Amino acid sequence: MTRQPDLLYSETEDDLRAAVRSLLADRADAQAVLGRIEDERPYLPGLWDALAGGMGAAGLLVPEKLGGQGASHREAAVVLEELGRAVTPAPYLTSAVVATGTLLALGAGSGPAADLLAGLASGERVAVLAVPFATAPRTVIDPVRRVPAVADAAAADVLLVPRPDGLYAVDARDAEVTRQSSLDLTRPLAVVDTRGAAGVRLADAEAGRAAVRQGLLAGAGLLASEQLGIAEWCLEETVRHTRERHQFNRPVGSFQALKHRMAQLWLELVGARAAARAAADALATGAPDAELTVAVAQAYCSKAAVHAAEECVQLHGGIGMTWEHPAHLALKRAKSASIALGSAGRHQDAVADLMDLPAPR
Repeated sequence: MTRQPDLLYSETEDDLRAAVRSLLADRADAQAVLGRIEDERPYLPGLWDALAGGMGAAGLLVPEKLGGQGASHREAAVVLEELGRAVTPAPYLTSAVVATGTLLALGAGSGPAADLLAGLASGERVAVLAVPFATAPRTVIDPVRRVPAVADAAAADVLLVPRPDGLYAVDARDAEVTRQSSLDLTRPLAVVDTRGAAGVRLADAEAGRAAVRQGLLAGAGLLASEQLGIAEWCLEETVRHTRERHQFNRPVGSFQALKHRMAQLWLELVGARAAARAAADALATGAPDAELTVAVAQAYCSKAAVHAAEECVQLHGGIGMTWEHPAHLALKRAKSASIALGSAGRHQDAVADLMDLPAPR
């Protein structure tokens, strides 16, 4: 019998959403984010401590015996939905999901990997997988000592570095981290050079490759929830604006052409929510079709988030084009996320390959 995914939110997940949204409204509103996006480190002071340590969100995927919350990808997905809504500059996806997922895949109950997981769960440390942020889960990684476009490397204490002989944990202070220009200033990219940095070997080459793939798979699956959050905010903000904005003595949202466009966005949002929740549930339950479900979610949610953000900017009219309005933050995050952890096209190819279908044109 085919297992049906649970797409609904539990009471615990709803409570978690309310807590995260309240925290972000207090410490990471649009004006706070806009005020720091051009800084070398756009991360908001105190936010990570409150989110990761105080709330325990960084340890949701980590078992209780290692100092985590012992929750699942479903709860982490809720956190990412809210971070996406607020376009929050925080290394949650890269550290609490991708790096944590990589370490968990090693299956270590003790030793350096377990110690590092405990530090990540408490929020005291931040780890980043040193691969280009565009790397898809099915990508064969060529280990190099100088890696471009590593997301959130500026916030990392530890770098997880794939090398020909295994996976290493490298102290970020021993590496050279050079900031790169990026479209999304809330998720900075950097070139990471670990030449001359020894590090601690966590796994051999084969186990390291498998762990990295699992970490990237978790990241791609939960990135869909972040994209869902972006699309939700864009639609809600667009509906609010078109309800309040008047032309010809009528709300502009009452014009049929605009109603049709927003109705189309709502339909896409419903589909994105189903796809993102299915991916989170598949990862949480270890479903055998998790890889396929993640690929479907990314192929759909990437496009839905970009479309919602583009419509948000356009339907706001002139104000949507300004630096002061947060619409551009959502558009830039949606655009950058659409090629992160594999583009929609790469995931469509993965769906075709996993289902033994002809590759889409």
